This record gives sequence, C-alpha cells and structure tokens, in this order.
Amino acid sequence: MSVSNKNKYRRVLIKLSGEALGGKSEDIFCHETLDRIVEAIYSLSESGVQVALVVGGGNIHRGAPPSSRRGFFDRVAGDHMGMLATVINGLALQSKMSERGMSTEVFSSVQMPLICEEFTQRNALRALEENRVAIFVGGTAAPFFTTDTAAVLRSIEMGCDVLMKATQVDGVYSVDPKKDPAAERFDELSYKDILARNLRIMDLPAISLAQEYKLPILVFSLQGDDCFRKVLQGEERFTLIS
Repeated sequence: MSVSNKNKYRRVLIKLSGEALGGKSEDIFCHETLDRIVEAIYSLSESGVQVALVVGGGNIHRGAPPSSRRGFFDRVAGDHMGMLATVINGLALQSKMSERGMSTEVFSSVQMPLICEEFTQRNALRALEENRVAIFVGGTAAPFFTTDTAAVLRSIEMGCDVLMKATQVDGVYSVDPKKDPAAERFDELSYKDILARNLRIMDLPAISLAQEYKLPILVFSLQGDDCFRKVLQGEERFTLIS
C-alpha cells in the first residue's frame, strides 16, 4: 500500500486514554465513541499510514498518584491493576476493529499467551509492515510508569515518525480551557517549554524520553470525525511538541 502524498508520516503511534473510550457516558465503554475512533483509525490506515496504538486503562482502574491516599491498594498493586485494565481496553478495540474488517494484533508487555501476543519489537514491527494495526497494552510492565511513557517508548522502538496524543481539547493550553476561558493555546512548544511551564500534558519521564530521542508529539482533539487523518494532513488544529 502506497502512502498518500498528503501524509508526511509513514508510521505513527496513537495514544488513547482509557477515559476516552467511555465518551461522555458514565459507562466503561461508549460503543458510539468506540465506533467513531475505530472508523478514524480505519481511515488513517487506508490512507497508507502504518498505525500503532497505546491505550490507557483509566476508564476501568488507574493507580493512585504518590500524593493520594484514596483507595485500598498500594501503588504497585494499583499500577498492576491498571496494566490489566489496558488489556481489556485493547481487546475491546481489537474486537471493534475486527468488526470493521481491519487486521490487528494485540501485544502485551505482561505475559498472557491465551489472550494476546507477548510484546517483542521484532513481531510488532512485522505486524506494522504487514499493515496490521499494532495495539500495545500492559503499559511498560513496570509500576510507577504511566501509559504516556509506554507510548513514547513504543514509538521509539517502532521507529514511528510521530506520536499522536488524543485529548479532549485541540492542543496544549496554559491551563485547562474548560475551567478558564482566558487560557493561552500554543501552536508549537519545545520539550523544554513543557518542562519549564510545568504543562501537564504528559509526565516527566515521557517528555524526557521524547526529548532524548527527538520524537515529535502532536496533541489534538479526539472529538471530531476522522481526526487522525485530518490532523496529519493539516486539516485540524494541533500543538506540535518538538
């Protein structure tokens, strides 16, 4: 499959939060939202771009941050539970993609051979070269690291041209624009800007790793139809971090 001449990128990794899969509902999954996301991934794949995906688990469970005392689980147990939640989300996305006729493979950093493939760089690269969507679950398999860090790590391992971070707003703002209408929006930011301004678009290990390997990050809204292709082709707004 040849890459559309409108696309600057041959291979991308999309980072989806677990919460995004629930849409605006209070349910774990919103099937209408899942269908829209899958349709957008299908459109991007059909344009000739090889697609990898990292999904979070926050719609089911997330480990509590160090400053929090909520819940009944310590940080390590909570993070392990969150890793398992990402597997559930990855399988849900795979099921929806299969309904759409897409070829996929779920790779887990946590071994569970009866459910999905164990992640290896070689097998994941082969899946991408065969135009299968590679869905990465299980985070990094280590506690204390978020799925944002996993997304940067897998992007580098897969040789992706860019990491696409889907959010609820159309880029990076100085503060939450839903809480402060005067929030400043940025078209471009450096990694150093993110760290110096303490902009919490990604955690410190993720930004530091992206900076070290010069991995560009596009931050954009997941709300529109066909958002992934439109962002890559400059038809939708985004913030570039590089």
